Amino acid sequence: MASILAFGAFPAEAAPIRAAQDQAPQSHSTAAEESSPSQRFAQLIAAHDEWRLTVFPEYALRRGIDTRAGELTDSSLAGAYKRNAWIENFMIEVRALDASTLSAADAGDYFLLRRDLELSLEGFRFGAWMMPVSGRNGPHQDIAQMGDLATFTDLKDYDAYINRLLGVPGSLLGTMEVMRAGIEAGLLPPKVTVEQVPLQIRAARTSLPDALRKPFNTMPKTIAPADRERLLRDFERTLEPIDIVLTEFEAFFINDYLPKCRASIAASDMQNGAAFYAHQLKVHTTTALSAQEIHATGLSEVARIRAEMMTVIAKTDWYSADPARAKLPEDERFAAFVRFLRSDPRFYCKTSAELLARYRDVCKRIDPKLPALFATCPRLTYGVREIPRFMAPAQTTAYYQPGSPQLGEPGYFYANTYALDQRPTYEFIPLTLHEAVPGHHFQIALAQELTSARAFRKDLDSTAFTEGWALYAERLGIEMGFFEDPYDDFGRLLYEMWRACRLVVDPGMHTLGWSRERAIDFLKQNTALSELNIVNEVDRYIGWPGQACGYKIGELTIRRLRAAAEKTLGAKFDLRRFHDAVLLDGPVPLDLLERNINGWIAAEERRIAAQG
Repeated sequence: MASILAFGAFPAEAAPIRAAQDQAPQSHSTAAEESSPSQRFAQLIAAHDEWRLTVFPEYALRRGIDTRAGELTDSSLAGAYKRNAWIENFMIEVRALDASTLSAADAGDYFLLRRDLELSLEGFRFGAWMMPVSGRNGPHQDIAQMGDLATFTDLKDYDAYINRLLGVPGSLLGTMEVMRAGIEAGLLPPKVTVEQVPLQIRAARTSLPDALRKPFNTMPKTIAPADRERLLRDFERTLEPIDIVLTEFEAFFINDYLPKCRASIAASDMQNGAAFYAHQLKVHTTTALSAQEIHATGLSEVARIRAEMMTVIAKTDWYSADPARAKLPEDERFAAFVRFLRSDPRFYCKTSAELLARYRDVCKRIDPKLPALFATCPRLTYGVREIPRFMAPAQTTAYYQPGSPQLGEPGYFYANTYALDQRPTYEFIPLTLHEAVPGHHFQIALAQELTSARAFRKDLDSTAFTEGWALYAERLGIEMGFFEDPYDDFGRLLYEMWRACRLVVDPGMHTLGWSRERAIDFLKQNTALSELNIVNEVDRYIGWPGQACGYKIGELTIRRLRAAAEKTLGAKFDLRRFHDAVLLDGPVPLDLLERNINGWIAAEERRIAAQG
């Protein structure tokens, strides 16, 4: 999973942290009348990029632009409406441009920009942005990681950091204002997804001073002693105001917000809920598939993967150790094998340090395999980190935090070390392939390093592409030779089954009347995920409707396109060139990916024919 903290793609309905002054929409009509269509489009692209850099200063900072480094995104109600108003006005000019007059490359960018902004406007009207906190994200989690998401090389970097910290109290007040508006509008999250938030806030308050102080523990020697003393004094003065407002935020959450959160888990039970869920599926799968079609695809994939799992189980020493196991009915045999996996200590690390070391070892084993499968590899490096402990209990097993090529900051694969008896080692290989390389880090870093793509193309929000690629990357472990051990191979199938189950339970809960308990039971019956992971995952699907469907839909599309290329090109099929064709246009909707790959196949046929 790519991190929810990732800077880059900010839909208008998102309302992050505070203080940046929203630019008023500026008309480009006068200049447009005097320009060619391509020039007009370039002007619009420039205006859109300038606006993003202005209203999302954290994003600008990640791109190496520090003109607003001391500011935070305006998280207030007014800030959210101003951003949406800017897009509405901007879209008047975008729609006025005739895409048929543009070059093929510009027409493609026009389609993507217009699509992205129209989805954002559509999403804003549903009001989900008024629910900015869940068990997996919120300002209390973002604030605690502020010291990790910046580069500190000189005095101005530290002064900017202190200014950002000074903006945190106002940011929290802005978030509470948005949440109060959500209460008034009847837009509240399911209670089950936010019950742990008060404990998270309390834990964040405890860990915050040390977490935010980290940049000051390694100040560059170029900073004079007097400046060091002044910076530390200024920093210490930021802590009490932050704690005061976090305390207020905690009280507000417990007393005013949580009691009003809804008991229902279904998105369809919200205002305009059926339309909202259909919108979410369109956003995250980038297709027109209905909830029923996705559900049916999931059931089909579950049956297929279950058959493969039973074949792998028959290869294990557990199966061969007792002949009676072969005679068990399939469901009983599967359940018995899962109980064995959950209870055998050989599959679990004893310490957090051991778990992190094991993940780092897998990374080192994968890295040298990559050139055989990829013609183009990213230059940006990556590392493995522990998920902060205050947020670990409600977090997923892992996530990826993008780095910044502009700032020379590596990407990070964050692993969850909470409840070690729920983190089996047979998950380590597929999870590393997904979150690090050749999954999220590989794909996102390559997109960041594209030199010919416009800035908005590098971080386009396309769950089906980014998560579909990462799931496809897990399967590449077969070609790397990582799944010879049947337990590791079962771990791969476990992760594929997990994503197939999402296609069943996500629409099941949000439109087909499934209860939370039924979804949990379905995952228990069909996966070997730990019970903690299953509960956290189901709650994630409840709190983030439709997002989990993007993984399998995207992966199935990439696999289908690869199969088509292999069939057409036969022995001349070049996997390294295919991967370049998939990745080097940046994240795109699946329909555009299909068009791109079909065009690439035709070009490959011409190239091969020319070579004789």
